[in-house]
Parts: sequence; C-alpha cells; structure tokens
Amino acid sequence: MFAFAQPLDMTPALPYLNVSNGELLRLFERMQRSERLHSLRVLRDVKAEGEADRDLGLAALLHDVGKSCYPLAVWQKTLAVLVRTFLPRLFERWSRGSPQNPLERPCVVYVRHPDWSAELVEKAGASEAALWLIAHHQDEAAQWAGHALHASLVRLQRADEMN
Repeated sequence: MFAFAQPLDMTPALPYLNVSNGELLRLFERMQRSERLHSLRVLRDVKAEGEADRDLGLAALLHDVGKSCYPLAVWQKTLAVLVRTFLPRLFERWSRGSPQNPLERPCVVYVRHPDWSAELVEKAGASEAALWLIAHHQDEAAQWAGHALHASLVRLQRADEMN
C-alpha cells in the first residue's frame, strides 16, 4: 500500500535483468511499482538463503510480471484474497471468468498470472529453468519433489510467501 514511498534499489536486480537485448529489464519496468518492490524483496530473501543462480534470480524478479497484463487496484487485490479465503467456490468460478470483468479480474489474474508471466519471459529469451520456476511458482511444491528444480522452487515460494 505504501510502495510509492519506498525507494527502489535496482542494484541487486541488474545482474539478472541486464542481458544484451534489454527485454528482461523492460519487462521488470512494466510492472506496477508495488510489484517491482515485492520482486526485489523476493530476490533479497532468496539470496539470503544462499547463492541465487541466474535462473532463480530471474524467477524471483519476474514471477509476477504476468500481472502487468491486467493491473489491479489495491481493492481488487484485497478482494481476491478475501474471496479465496472465505468463498473458495466463488473464487474458483470467478477465476475461470474474464479478466475484463472488474469483479472476476482479481481471481483470474491470481490464477493465470504464472502462465502469463512465463509466456512474457519466454518471449524475452529467458532459459527453460527460469520459465519453469515462474510457471510453477504457485503450484504445490510437493508435487514436484522429484524435479531437478524442486529446491529452487521451494526457495522461490518461501521468499514469495514472506513478501
């Protein structure tokens, strides 16, 4: 809510976003200020647990870039959380709705943004590992226990949950 008042220190993000074509940095800049601040905090917390390779760092920074397809007001973000918590069947129905509908949009964005994020980042030239982490950042981690990127997914999710 007070993201407008907090500085954005891009220094930790630049090694992950600066590539020859600049598309990844442009994607990051496309996000709402509050989402960029959130992503910088996710990166900070991922790095606090140990070394963050390029794929994990990029996933931390761009896991929510799909939300830029349909930006949400604070009341819409709050609505999605409340409906998901207290009216899960309604959340499920609205999440299959249209992002053009102001009431359904928050639920649709909540559910579909990982796929949208992965699509955007794929077009910008990210690696398969970063795409996988982004696409699955809201999945139940236990279902990927045997996957090579499981430990990175758990770190990403833990940092995302804390922020």
